[in-house]
Amino acid sequence: MRISTVTMFEQSVSSLNRQQADFMKVGQQIASGRRVVNPSDDPQAASRAVRVAQSQALTQQFTDARVTARNALSQEESVLNSVGDAIASARTLVLQAVNGTLSDADRDSVASELRGIYETVLGQANATDGNGRYLFGGYRDSSPPFVRDPAGDVQYVGDTNTREQRIDASRLMPVGDNGDAIFRSVHSSAGYLAEADAGNTGSLTFAGPDTVNAADPDYGSRLDITFAVAGDVTTYSINGGPAQPYTPAQPIQHAGLSFTFEGQPADGDSVVMDRAENLNTDLFATFEKVLSVLENPATSASDKAALNNTLNSALREMDNSLDNVLTVRASVGARLNELEVVDSVASNRQLNYAEAMSDLVELDYVSAISEYTLRQVGLQAAQKAFVDIKGMTLFDRL
Repeated sequence: MRISTVTMFEQSVSSLNRQQADFMKVGQQIASGRRVVNPSDDPQAASRAVRVAQSQALTQQFTDARVTARNALSQEESVLNSVGDAIASARTLVLQAVNGTLSDADRDSVASELRGIYETVLGQANATDGNGRYLFGGYRDSSPPFVRDPAGDVQYVGDTNTREQRIDASRLMPVGDNGDAIFRSVHSSAGYLAEADAGNTGSLTFAGPDTVNAADPDYGSRLDITFAVAGDVTTYSINGGPAQPYTPAQPIQHAGLSFTFEGQPADGDSVVMDRAENLNTDLFATFEKVLSVLENPATSASDKAALNNTLNSALREMDNSLDNVLTVRASVGARLNELEVVDSVASNRQLNYAEAMSDLVELDYVSAISEYTLRQVGLQAAQKAFVDIKGMTLFDRL
């Protein structure tokens, strides 16, 4: 069979092109560091690599979200730390003011220092994250959550919801706490408080209440204690019950509580005892009522009794507020710890994804360089063969 010169040239050129293509493909793989440069190189591996890359991108997105969440929680934790210290300092001042030997001028000096702490706490409650977003406004974070009304009282105008952020596919984490839950609430474990009626005119003071029997069937109920004075006889009744003789400094036990009254009440004076969450839970209102009694002279017996009762109630309210702030701060710390755990899990997941991606599309340089050398030799051989075949002609035999 005779082979024409055209056929011989076509086959040689085709072989050269094929060898050149294989050589260039290996060179491209080495240059890119990938075994699968185009999906056609390994369709199955390329398809799986797309899914792995999507998982990597999603994991990275959650990682970025955790960075944002960590920054927000760290800022909140720092502010709550300052608030806790401020409440502790305020409590120390109130405890100092309870001292009956202080003069009106001394109490006014304490009030001045306490007002500075009050303004500090209010400023911390309106703290921002550095980007103009208020930490404790909930989702309404573009304006201060705590504002003073025309009467000078601090009101919460923020949102009562808690901002949340998805930090992982299966975890939606709160990344902030609203100011209502921090500065206007108490922990569920807060016990009883006592408050004297603002209209009392006697010198009645109280101590307690203290829990002595939480299993009492009436424990947890509200106690309205009203005093009646007829001549030289003073009696009290609880929740409209029968009148009982009043004896100063005599402990009274009722509904699992123990409390003591001293001084002489006026007819109609009253005291309320109830669970802390049912009375004043507003930290700023506590500051206001303490400042009100400290900044006004206490001259009469009823003024001194009101001063003593207000400060004693405020001490317990501040204790409850401090416990609540510390509880929220502990929750923030727990969430920061959780972020560390989720970060560790995500880091391991990313390593697994990287290993899977390497197995699917990454290049084995040893094998690739060996094949590159082989393809180079093959291409050179094909070129040499083509040159030799091209030179074979019958004219050389004539």
